[in-house]
Amino acid sequence: MQLEICASNFQSALTAQNAGAHRIELCSELAVGGVTPSYGLLKKVMKELSIPVFVLIRPRSGNFTYSDADFEIMKQDIQLCKELGCEGIVSGVLHLDHTIDVERTQHLIALAKPMAFTFHRAFDWTPNPFEALETLKELKVDRILTSGQCSSAENGFLILNQLQKMAEEQLIILPGSGINRNNILIFKGAGFTEVHCSAVLLPEVLTSAPVAMNTPKFLNDGQEMASNPEMIRSMLQLIND
Repeated sequence: MQLEICASNFQSALTAQNAGAHRIELCSELAVGGVTPSYGLLKKVMKELSIPVFVLIRPRSGNFTYSDADFEIMKQDIQLCKELGCEGIVSGVLHLDHTIDVERTQHLIALAKPMAFTFHRAFDWTPNPFEALETLKELKVDRILTSGQCSSAENGFLILNQLQKMAEEQLIILPGSGINRNNILIFKGAGFTEVHCSAVLLPEVLTSAPVAMNTPKFLNDGQEMASNPEMIRSMLQLIND
């Protein structure tokens, strides 16, 4: 069984390699489910690591239904990953009803070649995971990262097992979310060939933040956060009068 580590910074990526991980998925901001890492982080990781690097292509947090501008950013990020020699891309696009956007996902797959393509946990939002699996088999993705549509892969184990059987070796089912040393052997025993986890152990907090920098109201998976034009104009009017 191969272990993929989700690394959201350089230290995590280096630690994963030094500890013997088989591959990393590089991203930023685990608290929001991950977004595309910065160019600087990506370049440093590709320069200093020797294990395979898959890169999350997700231009923002929130839902997985993207504007034309979002989609252009995703395409440019994939091209950059190809130029830097990355081995894989982790991405995907949904319609507003959470079914797979076949046209746009297919476009990303084609653009990513010859890099491997993992359809990410947007899969866990699809209304019917078994229909979604058949769609992704037709699209010839290499693997699906999924928790079995539950809060953790352990809770979604039954669905993961069904997906594994239905995959028929046409793609890899990659269980992820909440996998740790206490439950990893469950997945090995069930015949999964790869698993995904962050392996984060929160350190003791030595200092408290003088001012909180996180904003809980922005942490809504179902919506995209964007500046409001009327609010901007009203403030400009106030300061320009």
